[in-house]
Amino acid sequence: MSDQDKAKKQILELVAEYAREYHNRSKDFHEGDRIPYASRVYDDKEMVNLVDAALEFWLTSGRFTDEFEKKLSEYLRVKFCSLVNSGSSANLLAFMALTSPLLGERRVSRGDEVITVAAGFPTTIAPIIQYGAVPVFVDVTIPEYNIDVTMLEEALSDKTKAVMIAHTLGNPFDIASVKAFCKKHDLWLVEDNCDALGSRYEIDGEMKFTGTIGDVGTSSFYPPHHMTMGEGGAVYTDNPLLHKIVRSLRDWGRDCVCPSGRDNMCGHRFDGQYGELPQGYDHKYVYSHFGYNLKATDLQASIGCAQLDKFPGFVEKRKHNFEFLKNLLIEGSAEDKLILPVPTDNSDPSWFGFLMTCKENVNRTEVVRYVENCGVQTRMLFAGNIIKHPCFDELRASGDGYRVVGSLENTDKIMLDSFWVGLYPGMTDEKLSYMAKVILQAVSAG
Repeated sequence: MSDQDKAKKQILELVAEYAREYHNRSKDFHEGDRIPYASRVYDDKEMVNLVDAALEFWLTSGRFTDEFEKKLSEYLRVKFCSLVNSGSSANLLAFMALTSPLLGERRVSRGDEVITVAAGFPTTIAPIIQYGAVPVFVDVTIPEYNIDVTMLEEALSDKTKAVMIAHTLGNPFDIASVKAFCKKHDLWLVEDNCDALGSRYEIDGEMKFTGTIGDVGTSSFYPPHHMTMGEGGAVYTDNPLLHKIVRSLRDWGRDCVCPSGRDNMCGHRFDGQYGELPQGYDHKYVYSHFGYNLKATDLQASIGCAQLDKFPGFVEKRKHNFEFLKNLLIEGSAEDKLILPVPTDNSDPSWFGFLMTCKENVNRTEVVRYVENCGVQTRMLFAGNIIKHPCFDELRASGDGYRVVGSLENTDKIMLDSFWVGLYPGMTDEKLSYMAKVILQAVSAG
């Protein structure tokens, strides 16, 4: 072993010892202690990987990125995976890939329509609007909180090119119906899987991971999500052409597929003809798309590699936490005051959160205030109804740029009456029991 290797080994051993000594110290829970809706769950493995990547000092995408993309592909059982710097960037790439000229007549052009929902996170629909396509909003169902598939045909027009929707808080939408609709009308299906990594859905007699059933899926690795690398995301697909486009758009729009630090893998770097460039122009500087730089760093990827090793356990703990909390609320007769969440038929959710809707004569604001004052952190279902937000002011005023099909009645109800609490893997049964107690007290008072 070289002196350098010995020094590195000593450093990493000390890092592991430091992490075990000073991170993740358990402490007794006392009623009233703050219970966040989400938190990082990690140990010395993540910290060792992070320092290992730092000592290598490659910084941009490198060996940890390659390892992460391979491991996530294997877990999800998809052919292609691209690591990016956030889930929002993943959504941007997934949508923008559909606008590529390489897709011919199936490409999404400006003015084309994309069916989606208004009850969700804004970056599911932001790329659609930013590009100049038209989101078409339909309502959702309660208590699944996912797209109302009975509205799909009504939302269809001769301009419809795609459906782009999220699996809400880990609960899969009715993928069988949505996919059949897309197949019938030759539409793209983008699954925003940022809140549902590890969820599964039975289709054609087989359980498959959400995000892998449509044409392209996305994930987020922001700290509250199912796993984390701080900031980070991924785009995955079985379609080699979409994968090629995603990689091009992620990496400045370039035509070359050589990874960072490697040149001329194809052996034709200086003998091609592209556009109106001179014969033999350096292929590393040929651009086939108007792209971005949305790569993650190897520092992020190193954390993700350690998280993926733990991930199956994370999923099982989320499922346990959901059932444990729901059973306590049912035993306490919460259903008299709250609509409790229900898994979509044929699904096996990896729950992100526990979403509840206050029934008539129960004031959501009062309930949330009580729960928060007792130390339990709550969240709304993100935007509630995105078209009510200031970012839509100009679009509402012009009456152009989006369409609404139906009344969005349930979407508005969620905006007014719904809230959720966390189920992250670090949550203990003791904390869940206290959460149930507080929620039951809140709805009794509210």
